[in-house]
Amino acid sequence: MSTRYRVGVDIGGTFTDIVLLGADGTIHTKKISSSVGDYARAIVDGLSELFAETGLAGEAIEEIRHGTTVASNAILEHKGARVGLVTTKGFRDVLEIRTLRMPRLYDLAWEKPAPLVERYLRQVVDERVDARGRIERALDPRDAERAVDALLAEKVEAIAICLLNSFANPRHELMLKEVVERKAPGLKLSVSYEVLPEIKEYERTSTTVINAYVMPIVASYLRALRQGLDRAGIPARLLLMQSNGGLTSDRAAAERPMNIIESGPAGGVIGAQALARAKAVPKIITFDMGGTTAKASMVEDGEVTRASEYSVGAGIMIGSRLLTGAGYTLKVPAIDLAEVGAGGGSLVWIDGGGALQIGPESAGAVPGPVCYDKGGDTPTVTDANVVLGYINPAHLVGGALALNADKARRAFEDKVAKPLGLALDKAAYGAHQIAASNMIRAIKSISTERGRDPREFALFAFGGNGPLFACGMARSLGMRHVVVPPSAGLFSSFGLLYADVEHHYSRTFRRLLRQADLAEIERAWMALADQASAQLATEDFAADRMRLRRSAALHYQGQSYELTVPVPDGVIDARMIAHLEEAFGQEHEKTYGHRAGKDEPVELVSIQIVGQGLRQGSAIPERLKPSRAAPQPPPPRRAYFGEAGWLETPIVRRSDLASEQRGPFIIEEYDATCVVPPDAAASLDAAGNVVIALS
Repeated sequence: MSTRYRVGVDIGGTFTDIVLLGADGTIHTKKISSSVGDYARAIVDGLSELFAETGLAGEAIEEIRHGTTVASNAILEHKGARVGLVTTKGFRDVLEIRTLRMPRLYDLAWEKPAPLVERYLRQVVDERVDARGRIERALDPRDAERAVDALLAEKVEAIAICLLNSFANPRHELMLKEVVERKAPGLKLSVSYEVLPEIKEYERTSTTVINAYVMPIVASYLRALRQGLDRAGIPARLLLMQSNGGLTSDRAAAERPMNIIESGPAGGVIGAQALARAKAVPKIITFDMGGTTAKASMVEDGEVTRASEYSVGAGIMIGSRLLTGAGYTLKVPAIDLAEVGAGGGSLVWIDGGGALQIGPESAGAVPGPVCYDKGGDTPTVTDANVVLGYINPAHLVGGALALNADKARRAFEDKVAKPLGLALDKAAYGAHQIAASNMIRAIKSISTERGRDPREFALFAFGGNGPLFACGMARSLGMRHVVVPPSAGLFSSFGLLYADVEHHYSRTFRRLLRQADLAEIERAWMALADQASAQLATEDFAADRMRLRRSAALHYQGQSYELTVPVPDGVIDARMIAHLEEAFGQEHEKTYGHRAGKDEPVELVSIQIVGQGLRQGSAIPERLKPSRAAPQPPPPRRAYFGEAGWLETPIVRRSDLASEQRGPFIIEEYDATCVVPPDAAASLDAAGNVVIALS
């Protein structure tokens, strides 16, 4: 029987990365420029090129796993659907009032982003349900029809329905849903009780609206991708990476696109988690630097850190997590990422005060950095690294992208070094260090600001530029070890291959733990478990291939925000309640540095279930066999290392590190470059990771 392959595809702002992994461990990789405007084309073209290079056919592909930025781009660019909203009378302006949080204190010029639904497209109905689910004022069916007719007359492309307290009683929302389905069958519809049956009306309304806003865009993208794959003779099943790090079917993603908004960055973190578990490394910080942004996340005791909500369309997320509110709130589980606008394509510029700045604007794929020689004239971080000797002008993407180093030097000299009165090497090194310090802020926001000491963690670096910056950043943070995985530049695609199918379910269930009806809590969790099992069954998972995990969102009575803790298997009894209170107290102390006394009542806010579908034979082969042989390394070249100055630096292959080597040296690979500075040593471990020890 011929080898079967799984594919991981990740679309970035600059490159589209494709990884083919065979059941025998063979890896084929491809990195091509992203086709902005029609992202599906780059995937189909890249796979077709790989087939031509390897002799494989579409029938050899059994599964395609895909991370995409299509949904988040629609929000960033305000190119989503024309959405109508139906809500309760008196709550028409919830999307504009929001939660009164601001991303920048004392900035009087800051303006809230425009709501995704304009005011004239928001209709209200005269109904009222109280917080316990009792109907105080019934919805008149004629009122429901009037609201829906008004939106249909405006030719909306999708409708969001979000009524006050519908999480406690969905009867009125379901009446409105029936009216829409009867009057406009096939119209995209997002109902808050089905999307997010939880308290907090702004978060619920915002999430329901975002889901409706990207529904048509995501559905048409997935349809175009499916048609393109079928035309190319690739009938493989298509799975999408979700923001939470689990996979979902293309059908489920089209119905709940809110779950794939932050799909792109999740794959690398899941891959890092799998390798950390395999290496028994309890604490790692992931660092993913590509062409446009850099992202950091944390894996602790083998578990990915997840946030229960985040802002989308907020631009770059840096600094304190308390300063939120810049974008649109999305209350769905997501891998807890901090992001900064520092990638290889980030522009290097001088502000009005004469200070050197990096990003957040990027040169992107077109025109790209000056050294790409595609018309770019503003220096970038990549140009700085070419000037410093870190990047081989003849080697990028395995030599497929030749760089014009002289043009990069001239641009840096004219636009950065001369205006600052600095030597060219010092100006380029300054740009490199400022980019690093920007990215260190992201790492601190997911470690120090979470009550974790980064010195206790290893830095797991990937992305095309991550390994280039990792050692300098780790040293600044007092970290002792850096790990660079195989196929580092395509690791977000590679990481997709480690993920399981996952579905997350939650519902508000407010009870003081010590006064709660424990049997009632047990029944509520079982109802969520049945929902998760039913969804997995529709995706052809047998009962023995399902895994259900419970968690609970808790807070001290009177607090506005909650922390989530895992709930072990077992009956909900007095012993389990005591366990939950203690687990919450420990998490509160870890996060905020303190905990309340034992007499302080703990309140259950919501219950959650994660249903995982475990594929037969989906394990990653222990030994990976890259199909692309590493070329003979070029001769040593001079590279600049700050106070050590210019040093003659050997260029090595990953395979050359079977025995430990001391820096300085540079590891050049098809998809990434890793710089090992003086006073550091690196070697390969059994899994093929480069492990760098910093003195």
